[in-house]
Amino acid sequence: MNVKNPVLFQGRKKKDHYFEGWYFKAVSSDELYSIALIPGVSINKIDPHSFIQLFISEKTEKDVSLQTYYFRFPLEDFNCEDTPFSVRIGNNLFSKEVVDIDLFNENVRLKGCLKISGMEPIKTSLYSPNIMGPFGYLNFMECYHGVVSMNHQINGSLQYNNQEISFKNAKGYIEKDWGKSFPSKYIWLQTNHFKESTTSLMLSYATIPLGALHFKGLIANMIIHEKEYRFATYNFSKIKITELKQDEVRLQIKKGRYKLFLHAKTEKQIELKSPSNGLMINQIKEGLSGWIHIKLYESQKLIYEDTGCHSGIEIMM
Repeated sequence: MNVKNPVLFQGRKKKDHYFEGWYFKAVSSDELYSIALIPGVSINKIDPHSFIQLFISEKTEKDVSLQTYYFRFPLEDFNCEDTPFSVRIGNNLFSKEVVDIDLFNENVRLKGCLKISGMEPIKTSLYSPNIMGPFGYLNFMECYHGVVSMNHQINGSLQYNNQEISFKNAKGYIEKDWGKSFPSKYIWLQTNHFKESTTSLMLSYATIPLGALHFKGLIANMIIHEKEYRFATYNFSKIKITELKQDEVRLQIKKGRYKLFLHAKTEKQIELKSPSNGLMINQIKEGLSGWIHIKLYESQKLIYEDTGCHSGIEIMM
C-alpha cells in the first residue's frame, strides 16, 4: 500500500473482498451543474467488475434535479498506471491532468474532455502521510480514505445528452476510498464553493471497526487564505454533534485554541451504490446541491465565517 501517494491504485495484490474508487467532482462555469464521476473496481468472486458511477445535479428555475447512473465494465477493462498516474476504464480516462469521458446507455449520454490544473494537495508528514494520519499505516482497516486535491481549476466542456455544459475556469475536487466496506455509520461533507474562492472544506466522521472494538474517527481539513486547518482524531480534536437529521447536521469541533462550527443541509438526496465486503450492493444517499455554513474561532475570536454551496453531503447515521 502506497500510503504517501493514495491516488495510486492500492489494490494490485487484492483477489477478493476489495473495492477501490476515485471521486472526481466538477461544478460548471454557470454553477447550474454539479457532476461527480466515480471510476472504480469491485474485486470479488461473486460479481467482479469495474465501473463508473455518474452523479449529476442540475439546477432549474424552480428546483434541483438529481440523476445517477451506474456503468458496468468487465474487470479486464480497468487499467491503471502509476507514472504518470492514470485510470482507464473502456474509453474513459481519469488522471491528475485530464478527465476524458465517453459514457452512454439507453438513458444518458455524457461525452467530453476536462483539463485539470492548479491542484491543491493536503499537507503531509512522516506522522501524517495522508489524510488518515498514522492510521494510514495500518493494513487491516475496513476502509481507507485519501484526499487528492482540495481545490483546482477545470477547463473544457461535456456534452450531456443534447446540452453542452461549459467548465471554463470551473472548480473541482478529487478524493478516493479503498478497502472492504464503507463504514456502517458516517457523515461526509465537502465544498470548495465559498464567497472566498480559495476556501475549501472536507470532513468525514465515521464509526470505525478496529479488531473487536469500534471507535468514532474524525478527519476534517479546511484551507482558508492558503492556511490549512486540520481537525482529526489523531491530533486530539474533539467533536460534538448538536443536531442530526437525515438531511441536516450541526457540528462543533475543537482543537487547541481553535473551534469550528459547521451547519450543513441538503435539499435533495439520491441513492448511490456503495461497497460491502468488496461487493457494490449497498446504497448510500448523497446530495450535491447542499450548503455548509462555517464559523472558525481562535481563542474566542471569530476569524472566519462563510457559506459554501454545491456541497456534497452524506449523512448515514
